Amino acid sequence: MITRKSILPLLLLFSGATFAQDTTTIEASLVPEIKLSYLDSIKSTFVHDDIAACVDSLWMKELTDQDIYADLSTFIKSIDLDEKVDYPELSTELLKERLKEMDARSPFNIEYNPALENLIKSFLKNRKQAFARQMALSEYYFPVFEEALARKNVPLEIKYLAIVESALNPKAVSRVGATGLWQFMLQTGKEYNLNVDSYVDERSDILKSSEAAAQYMVNMHRIFGDWELVLASYNSGAGNVAKAIRRSGGKQNFWNIKNYLPRETQAYVPAFLATMYVYEYHKEHGIVPNRAIVKHFETDTIMIKKQMSFKQISDLVDIPVSQLQLLNPSYKMNVIPVYSNKAHFLRLPKDKVGIFTSNEEKIYAYVKYEAEKREKPFENASWASAKKDTPDRNSYSTKAKFHTVRRGESLGLISNKYGVSVAELKKWNNLRSNTIGYGKRLKIVTSEKIKAPVEEKAIEEKDEETAVASTESKPETTEAPEFYIVKKGDNLNTIAKKFGVTVAELKELNNMEDTNVMLDTKLKIIKGENVEVAELKENTPAKTSNFYVVQKGDNLGAIAKKQGVTVADIQEWNDLKDTNVQLGSKLLILKESNKQSNNEVVAVAKKTTRNSHYLVQKGDSLFKIAQKYPGISVSDIKKWNGISGNELKPGMKLKISG
Repeated sequence: MITRKSILPLLLLFSGATFAQDTTTIEASLVPEIKLSYLDSIKSTFVHDDIAACVDSLWMKELTDQDIYADLSTFIKSIDLDEKVDYPELSTELLKERLKEMDARSPFNIEYNPALENLIKSFLKNRKQAFARQMALSEYYFPVFEEALARKNVPLEIKYLAIVESALNPKAVSRVGATGLWQFMLQTGKEYNLNVDSYVDERSDILKSSEAAAQYMVNMHRIFGDWELVLASYNSGAGNVAKAIRRSGGKQNFWNIKNYLPRETQAYVPAFLATMYVYEYHKEHGIVPNRAIVKHFETDTIMIKKQMSFKQISDLVDIPVSQLQLLNPSYKMNVIPVYSNKAHFLRLPKDKVGIFTSNEEKIYAYVKYEAEKREKPFENASWASAKKDTPDRNSYSTKAKFHTVRRGESLGLISNKYGVSVAELKKWNNLRSNTIGYGKRLKIVTSEKIKAPVEEKAIEEKDEETAVASTESKPETTEAPEFYIVKKGDNLNTIAKKFGVTVAELKELNNMEDTNVMLDTKLKIIKGENVEVAELKENTPAKTSNFYVVQKGDNLGAIAKKQGVTVADIQEWNDLKDTNVQLGSKLLILKESNKQSNNEVVAVAKKTTRNSHYLVQKGDSLFKIAQKYPGISVSDIKKWNGISGNELKPGMKLKISG
């Protein structure tokens, strides 16, 4: 009995444990499987190096804070240098002694001045905390500045100028548009090779802007020979400094011409010297620099091969966007673009560089995946609409051809030549701008309508297509009629080839938006005004005529010599009033021994051309239209049509008439 009582609890305990185990198994099987995102699955395979990065988000916020710049700029503009500042901790005698020590170590003429004393004491009294914050930034920026200045043999003390200019904020923008650490205006920046476009502003690039600033200092020192005057010219321009020297009676010391300079510049050089003093003697005044987590020598750069955003980089390598903005301030839209003719670089802390380079292929695969997820515009919308109106047996085939860019050609000219749009050219060739280099090979995609055989008509259609193919394979000698009826198997390319015209001309003559043509459509092949020219060519002796595109460095004399004609001939054929020619313009060149016949052709051409009209197409400009009519300028078209600006709208009818 005792044994039975002992065994029963044991059995219950065992069965309970078994039941609990089964329940756990069931619950585990009911937990839904969590699918990893593509980003998480990519990152789970990343190879990490041993160095760990620690980013203080509060310090990063401090580095990207705009308040310091605005506060310092307002302070310098509003300071009264003649107002005495009470600061007992620094006596005048001690200040004179320290300025003398600084002068001995510097190429600047650092001498005691009451205005300078007032500004130094004002800085110490009101801006100690701001200097402590900026000294943390200095640990990152000063090594870059010193390297750029040393390369140009410029005094290293000029690094303090960036504090006065921008408070070490690479995104600082003044009220007049000066931008970056060194506050370059747009045109001045371009003069010193700082590129600015929609994606990039190199005035905010630490390395490039520092190089440009150092070169500016070198250029100005050649003019003035005095570093204080160089600083004054950096703020107000060399012209204002030169005028101040003249107004002062030829004096060439900053303090002697100060009152003749703009008000802001009067405080600018003292602010630079006062900043230098505070940095040199910050310990003596109890200023403790904030800590700097990111230093320049702990970062490195990577050339980017696919366009990517800061958000994507942040997600992939686990770095705050704010830190990416600090390290890469020249990218205006938080996007690193990829251009065919220029490399762009990403700066990262060294441990993140290791992660990026170790997993580069996976990172670019993720970027491609993200790009493919974006909504894209409908491709070939005109084809889609055409398909709705035609039987299902009609389909289209595409063929690719290639065009090598010649001198003077633009995307607009090439798109007109092949009857496509500029947007299509850019898409097919991965172009991000309208600039193309000489010799570049461009892909051109053309479409042709093809017919599939349908039941009882299959043999008949096949015979007709064979006849068309055999016709196309032979040299076409058909005289161009005024109109042509589209037949089965025709497309704009075959029709243009048949009558010796271009696809662009057919589209222009028939006011077509795309290259689609419907069966039995009536197409205009030759302008009525040009029939007279065509007949005249039939009845004149053999001659050659062509257009010459004006290239860089050309003039009428050189072109005439190259083509074996005279300058007077070119002026007459193109109705030129002088010898000026524009780069990229097309000149009519006629070569023939019978000059009388040539002159008749030109005369008729001018007459017919000037009595015609032109219908503005999408993508047209006044310059492109003028190129189509030799001897006619943009100003002529504007005068004949009463146009004041340069804007055109598709569908406008322009008079080409003198």
